[in-house]
Parts: sequence; C-alpha cells; structure tokens
Amino acid sequence: MKVAALQMCSGYEPQANMAALEELVAQAAGQGAQYLLSPEVTVVFAENREQLATVAGPYEGNPHLARAGEIARQHEVYLHIGSLAVSLPDGRFANRSVLFAPDGTVEAVYDKIHLFDASIAGLREYRESATYKGGDRAVTASVGEFTLGLAVCYDMRFPRLFNTLARMGAQVMAVPAAFTVPTGEAHWHVLLRARAIETGSYVIAAAQGGKHANGRSTYGHSLIIDPWGRVVAEIDGDQPGVVIADLDLAKVREARERVPVLANERDFAPDPGFALSR
Repeated sequence: MKVAALQMCSGYEPQANMAALEELVAQAAGQGAQYLLSPEVTVVFAENREQLATVAGPYEGNPHLARAGEIARQHEVYLHIGSLAVSLPDGRFANRSVLFAPDGTVEAVYDKIHLFDASIAGLREYRESATYKGGDRAVTASVGEFTLGLAVCYDMRFPRLFNTLARMGAQVMAVPAAFTVPTGEAHWHVLLRARAIETGSYVIAAAQGGKHANGRSTYGHSLIIDPWGRVVAEIDGDQPGVVIADLDLAKVREARERVPVLANERDFAPDPGFALSR
C-alpha cells in the first residue's frame, strides 16, 4: 500500500486549513496514496485556551470532521486527521486524532495521552494540561492490509506506548506532530527512528512546518521510516507538501525476526530498596 504524510502550516482559520488539507489530499491521492496522515492541530493552530474556545467545537456534529469524512469518501482513501482540538464539558479540550475509512465513516479515535508540563528555570512555565485533558487508552486500527498504531507528537518520547501498540498488533505507527524548530533539529529524527527500531515497525510522521499565524515556528521534515530505522522518504524542509512511500509488510516481519525485542522482553521490578520518583 502507498502511504502519505501531509505537511501543513496551519493557522487560526479552520476553513483555510481545511482547504489546504483538501489540496494536499488530492495531490497525494492522485499519486496513488491510499492512507494519508495530516499533522497535529490540522484544523486550527491556536496560541492559547482562549483562542481555542472561539473556534474549537465538540466532537459530535463537528463540521470540520464532517468535511474530512467527505474528503475521504470523495477520494476513496483512509484519511487520518492527525489531530484537532475538540471541546470537553470541563472547559478543556481533547487533542484528538480521527481516522476516516474510504467510505467517509470514522474508523478510529485516539486522544493524545502524554501532555507536556514543564517548569524550566529562567523560562515561563508551560502546562499543556491546563488546556488539554490527556487520553488514557492505546488505540490501533485496521487500515487495509496492515494494523496502525495511533500516537500524537509528545507521545513519541514514551517508548512504552509504542511497545504496547506493537504488542496489540500494530505494524505501522502514525505520529502527527507540531515540533518546534529547536527540538525538531535536536530530537525529531532520532526519536522517530528509535521508535521504528525498537518495535520493528514503519513510522509515518506528518508535521507542521513554517512560521504560523500564532507566531510559532515548526520544524517540518515530515517523513516515513522503515522497520530497520531507515528514512525512506522525507520532505527536506518546512514547506507544505506531500511525502509518499510504499509499505512492504514483509520488512516488519523480517525486522522483528532479526531483532526479536518484543519476544525477548521481560517484566522486572525495581530493587525494593529504591524509591521511584516521578
């Protein structure tokens, strides 16, 4: 199966972002891609909770998701909206990933589990959990002949999630993201390649790229990695575009046979005299 990662530069206006998405879907589908992944915050890339509240609606009856389903149906593709913010009753949002089948129906839904909360000396405190509510469920889905594991951005720093997805049968991992430039330059390739190598899986990573209306700059470099950790296709930069590759599931089986990490893993406990900290 041909798969595609779509690179975008989403802004404040959902309609403009959906129009840009539709153009990229047409481009990728025209090249034979059957599964297409868009970046994190595809629908709107807001700066804060107050801005999100003006544009992000609930999941049920969401007009942007309805349009995404129509795009999937029109092009007869699996269209994976990397994520969008959906409003929750407690005033926060879910950073939700939604996979549409070629008939336009929803195949899977995943809420980003890991939220970035950090206090760094000399810098302002950043608390993603003040705006978003984290999910609590690992999700896989059938996409044609392969099983897909769902993740979003910061999730890529937590190997246990990907190990769990592989144990659930995932052969391909979807990682939509909106990495900043400094962390992208330092960590983007190495983290994604590590997740592919550790699980013997393909990794498809669709990124936001460029200077956004909210003032942020994202790294881009959307890419597809094979189960041996090789980058097989990449957008070399931060401009919007499409990257496409063919998946060969035999390579998943081969990688897992040659380095049987999933089979060799063992449970263990910390030394009883050692207190774990968070």
